[in-house]
Amino acid sequence: MRRAPALSFLLVTVFLDMLGLGLIVPILPALLTAVTADARSAVLWSGLMGSTFGLLQFVVSPLLGRLSDRYGRRPVLLASLTCLGVDWLAHATASGPWPLLAFHALAGACAGTYTVVNAYIADITEPDRRAGAYGSIGAAFGLGFVAGPVIGGLLGAVDVRLPFLAAAALSLANVAYGWFVLPESRPGDRTTRLTLRAANPVGAIGAVLRRPVLGRLAYARLCADVARMVHQSTWAFFLTYQFAWGTTRVGVVLAAGALAGAVFQARAVGPVVRLLGEKRAAVTGSLVGAVSLLGTAFVTVPWLLYVLVAVGVLGSVAGAAAQSWISRIVRADEQGAVQGALTGIGALAETVVPVTAGAAFGWLLAYASPGLIFVAAAGCAALSAALLAGTPDARPVPLR
Repeated sequence: MRRAPALSFLLVTVFLDMLGLGLIVPILPALLTAVTADARSAVLWSGLMGSTFGLLQFVVSPLLGRLSDRYGRRPVLLASLTCLGVDWLAHATASGPWPLLAFHALAGACAGTYTVVNAYIADITEPDRRAGAYGSIGAAFGLGFVAGPVIGGLLGAVDVRLPFLAAAALSLANVAYGWFVLPESRPGDRTTRLTLRAANPVGAIGAVLRRPVLGRLAYARLCADVARMVHQSTWAFFLTYQFAWGTTRVGVVLAAGALAGAVFQARAVGPVVRLLGEKRAAVTGSLVGAVSLLGTAFVTVPWLLYVLVAVGVLGSVAGAAAQSWISRIVRADEQGAVQGALTGIGALAETVVPVTAGAAFGWLLAYASPGLIFVAAAGCAALSAALLAGTPDARPVPLR
């Protein structure tokens, strides 16, 4: 196994995936306004596109994971990236909101690469090194998240459709790169079932949740995803309200936090998890994250916010530690199926939570304290920590 080229390709894949999605964030409002000729309609179409993207990712990710178990990681990953590149080209040529909606839904269906990447990491990395590898994947995710909107804004100033062409070029270039450097991490197993019950999202997630240990870890992951999405959906609005900050300052603080998180995940997560162990690192990180969220709810001065952002960066160890823990208790021939189900759970949260959190934040803004939304997020993070703390280590048990 050529582990170094394979891991490099996976890091580039995650970075370019997030970069491609981030490229279109600054220009999507302008593009939708241009094709709908109405700002209010553009907002409605934007929300619909976001929900549709998450819904299709929820539906398709378990299938992609199952296909990667049956036919191998490499063909599924390269096929997904190819479809995504072609789909970004279609975005660039769309002339109305309905084609854009259809193409964005297809982008959601192709966005299951994270599922296959996580399974691939489990294939090529020894258990005691997986947390560090997953931390590096998280770092690539964060860097793409920071760079995408910046580059997208610059390209969109030239032409509103140029970021889509750039995203397509990056995706297809990555396919060409992967074709030459990416080996197969494990041969496909043609005995892996591809029944409707096993491959549909409800059945795949249900199979994970029914397993005592894996189910508790999946519920903990869901709680962590909800806390993360509440924070992401409302944080910028909260800072605008609390400190009257403009978009530039909010963006700088957001970028600084993401960059610090990327460095921490790339350099420190592996040693921290090896020192504490997966379970203790996951529980400690979740509690640290809860403290950061709870402090944000009551922050009144900017310097304290910066401290809380730094605390939140330390809490990011929880995600990599929990991911490593999950991969260790799952058999090699079902890594794809389990990772697909977990991606589906996360996609469901990304579909539902932003709308719900936005509505709750609006109500709190009018009738109570908007910071209370972060108390709810902290509660979800604390519940995730409690579930992790109460989960025993276990040997792999097959999906049923």
